[in-house]
Amino acid sequence: MTTLLANRITTLVRAPPMAAAAAVAGGRRPLHRTFAHPPPPEEEHQQRACRSRGSSSSSCSASSSSSSAPARGTGTGMVVIVGATGTGKTKLSIDAAEAVGGEVVNADKIQLYAGLDITTNKVAPADRRGVPHHLLGAIRPDAGALPPSTFRSLGAAKVSLIAARGRVPIVAGGSNSLIHALLADRFDADAADPFSSSSRGHYRPALRSPCCLLWVHVDDALLAEYLDRRVDDMVGGGMVEELREYFATTTAAERAAHAAGLGRAIGVPELGAYLAGRTSFRAAIDDIKANTRDLAAAQVSKIRRMADAWGWPIQRLDASATVRARLQGAGPDAESACWERDVRGPGLAAIRSFLLELDGDSIIINGSAEMEPEPRVRCCDVVG
Repeated sequence: MTTLLANRITTLVRAPPMAAAAAVAGGRRPLHRTFAHPPPPEEEHQQRACRSRGSSSSSCSASSSSSSAPARGTGTGMVVIVGATGTGKTKLSIDAAEAVGGEVVNADKIQLYAGLDITTNKVAPADRRGVPHHLLGAIRPDAGALPPSTFRSLGAAKVSLIAARGRVPIVAGGSNSLIHALLADRFDADAADPFSSSSRGHYRPALRSPCCLLWVHVDDALLAEYLDRRVDDMVGGGMVEELREYFATTTAAERAAHAAGLGRAIGVPELGAYLAGRTSFRAAIDDIKANTRDLAAAQVSKIRRMADAWGWPIQRLDASATVRARLQGAGPDAESACWERDVRGPGLAAIRSFLLELDGDSIIINGSAEMEPEPRVRCCDVVG
C-alpha cells in the first residue's frame, strides 16, 4: 500500500493571474483552478433539485443529471475528514480550520436540513469558534431527499468558492455516500449504490481532486459505550423537549414532507413512537442507542471500503485514548492531551504537508512561511 501511495502524484493547475492575485492579496494562493463556467449558486441547485414539496425523487435526480459528467475545474485541493458518528470529526474540522485558515463544508446528509439541531447533533454557533460552516441547516426540511448527484454540485461549488478566497476547504461529515459523490472521478446518478454488495470487486473509483483524507477512528467497543452515553447526554441536553415541540407544532402532512430528510434523523421515529404512546420511554431510548451503534458500524464499513477496496489514501487518526479518558472522567486536561497527541497533532501535520505539496516549497500558514516537513500523507490523482 505504501508503495502504491508513493507512486501517486499530484497535478495542480494554477488559477489565472487575476484570481491568483486576489487570493494572494488575502494571504494565500488559491488552491484550485477556476471553473470555466461557474456553477449556479446553492439556492438555484436546491430549486432545480426539489422545486416543490410534490417533486418526486426521480425528478430531483433528473435535474442534476449533468453532475454525472466529469466536472469542470475539479483541481480544487481540499481536506476531507471522515469517521463514524461521535468520533470527533467536527472538532478536528474546526481545529484544522483555525490552524490553516479554512472553512468547513458539511457532508452529513441529515445536518443539511434546517431544524432539530439537538437531535441531528449540529455544532452550535457558539462552538464553531468563528469558523464559517457551509451547507449546515441550509435546506428546507420539506425539500425532499437530496440526491448525491446534487450534493456533488453543491459541495463542489462551495469548495471552489472557498478556495477562490484563498481559504482551505475542509469537508467533514459521516455520510459516505456524499463523500463518494463529491470525490469520485466518474459519477453516475443512476448507478447502483457504490457501497452495495453488487458493487464489490469491479467498482474502484479514482479521486477527481487533490485531497488530504483523514479518518478519525475509535475502537468499536469503546465507541459503542461512548455513543450510549452520548445519547443520554443528548436527552439531558433537551432532545426530548425539542422533539416534543416538533411533534406538537407540525401536522402529519408536514412531517410526511420531512420523511425523506429530517424525518430520517435517529431519534425522530423512536421518540415519535413514545410521544404517540406506542412504546415506553426506556424502549425508545434503547432503540436510539442501538440504531446509533448500527449507524457507526455501517459508516466504518464504508470507510474501509474506500481505503482498502478503492485504494483511496486515507490516513487514520486514533481518537480511542481521548474517548477512553472522557468515559473514565479523567478530566479536560487529560482529554486535551490525548487529542493533541493522537488526533490534532498528526492531523495538522498531514494537512500542512498536503498544502505544502500543493503550493510548492512553502505556503503561508497563519501569516508565516513554513518550509515543507517530511510528508505524512500522499495526495490523490487529479482526473480531467
